[in-house]
Amino acid sequence: MKIAMLAPIAWRTPPRHYGPWELVTSLLSEALVARGIEVTLFATQDSETAGTLAGVVPRGYEEDPGIDAKVWEYRHLSHVFARAGEFDLIHNQADFPAHAFAPLVDTPMVTTIHGFSSDRILPMYKPFEDRIHYVAISEADRHPSLRYAATIHHGIRLNEFPFDAEGSDDLLFFGRMHPDKGAAEAIHVALSTGRRLDLYGIVQDQGYFDREVMPHVDGEQIRYLGPVGGEARLRALGKARALLHLINFDEPFGLSVIEAMACGTPVIAIDRGSMPELITPETGILVHSTGEAIAALADVEAIDRAACRHRVETHFSVEAMAEKYIALYAEILA
Repeated sequence: MKIAMLAPIAWRTPPRHYGPWELVTSLLSEALVARGIEVTLFATQDSETAGTLAGVVPRGYEEDPGIDAKVWEYRHLSHVFARAGEFDLIHNQADFPAHAFAPLVDTPMVTTIHGFSSDRILPMYKPFEDRIHYVAISEADRHPSLRYAATIHHGIRLNEFPFDAEGSDDLLFFGRMHPDKGAAEAIHVALSTGRRLDLYGIVQDQGYFDREVMPHVDGEQIRYLGPVGGEARLRALGKARALLHLINFDEPFGLSVIEAMACGTPVIAIDRGSMPELITPETGILVHSTGEAIAALADVEAIDRAACRHRVETHFSVEAMAEKYIALYAEILA
């Protein structure tokens, strides 16, 4: 089986720190290669893979201001579709622009929809549903008028996430600095309870960050530590009493949720989007407001950190994700 894996080009694949779509693309690609599948990863030229790298874009446009996103995205897409005949299947991880090319080739195509943002994008999905096999990343993110081939949850490499049986008394926020992700709500919980809060993530909305986050950052109780990768990222995910995931949108998945649980950290999350699919009473607490999140802190102490890790091991491993995609590929090609 020969797969063309089409990665986004906002960041390198895998990303150095932030880049959830690129991260999932890398995790799946490497898992497929480990199972003997020939994978050609179409990604930025500085990307890394055990498969074959095919890149025309020098660097991610979020990492290099000299890369024009629109220009290079279409150069990237042209590259993969010009070679479509070399592959049994194209797996698109790069959103709907690739759909414009799909009717021009005979190669079957899978699109993983990393979040159905609004009905406004439906015209680039609905007309192609007889040609492209759509995968939802959660049941919650399925659009009611679109036909799907499968729902496949993301998976992570559990062995890369060290289990911390103790944690600490501190709280953790891990995500973009944007109103959707709830940094301001996490700060409110910390200030209301006297807990220390560590915030990690890229600044995606500078105005929000300047208004709602920075005025509270004192370097002691509220600390902003920026985007983080490598060992520092893994330590941060495990060294907390709870991850505060007080989102203000219907999140399609939430990689930081399962990454924190893999390290033993339970999650207090707003009951929206995919959160009920990820979090069980044994691994966290679903709430409907910051007030409920404050109250939940008393109950989160009783959660068994080993149960958090077990949840990820049994439901969100990269091996399980890869096997489900392989089964889908086989079904399509049959």
